Formats: sequence, C-alpha cells, structure tokens
Amino acid sequence: MGARKTVNVNIRNKRASFDYELLDTYTAGIVLTGTEIKSIRQSKASLADTYCTFINGELWVKGMHVAEYFYGSYNNHQAKRDRKLLLSAKELRRLASDSKNPGYTIVPVRLFINERGLAKLVIALARGKRQYDKRETLRENDDRREMERAMRK
Repeated sequence: MGARKTVNVNIRNKRASFDYELLDTYTAGIVLTGTEIKSIRQSKASLADTYCTFINGELWVKGMHVAEYFYGSYNNHQAKRDRKLLLSAKELRRLASDSKNPGYTIVPVRLFINERGLAKLVIALARGKRQYDKRETLRENDDRREMERAMRK
C-alpha cells in the first residue's frame, strides 16, 4: 500500500456543550457506506440536532446529516439515515444503564477521521442544562474573554 494522504476532518457539535453538561465521553466507530465516508472526508457532514438511542441493544445515531456524494451514482446514500455505532459490550452496557436515568441522554460531540482513515464519533453521556446554567456558562465565557483582553493590554 502507498502512503495515504492524511485528511484533517474535525466536525463539532457546538450546541452540545451549551445545551448539556457533558459527563463521560466515548469514541465510537460508525458503520458507513462507501459514498458516506467519501462525503465525510470532504467535511460534508453536520452533527446539529443529533442524538443517540438504543435499538435492540445496539447504539444508533439519529439525525446526523451526511451530504450525498457529488460523484455518487444510483447507489448514493440517504443524507439523514440512522447509522449504527460500534462500541465494546462493556461500554454499551454502561451507557445503556446510565442513559435510563431521567434527564440523561447520549449526544454526539465530534466527528473525525483517525490516523488509519476510519471515521470516529466522540459521544458523551450528558445531562441537560437548565436556563440559568446556560446563562452562567455565557457569563463565565464573557469573563474569561475580558480577562484575556486585559492581560494583552
């Protein structure tokens, strides 16, 4: 095999850290078709409004948008289909038991291509923030920015 060109793909779900308190993170593989991985390598994917759910003991990501591949023919994929996530049985059991608690959910945080050329999805066990928690986060970010500006002067 020849030298593989490294593709720097780093797609983030920016709303996840704003809407949720991220408690525990996992890196999962994704079951993809050929045209899906080609679109992801071109950074044509979005994690906005995505979530993970258990179906028959398997973890699936729902609502993840992967644009159709431009050069794909009749066998192109659907843009918003459900995709299966690959985790170890131990991690799946832990996530299933933790996500059953009220107020907890599993959200995708980041999609990237690893050094072997495989698409990976970082998911997090998360607890929803309340409105005042979100305001507190915004206030902390503003304060941090103000301190950095003061330090530069």
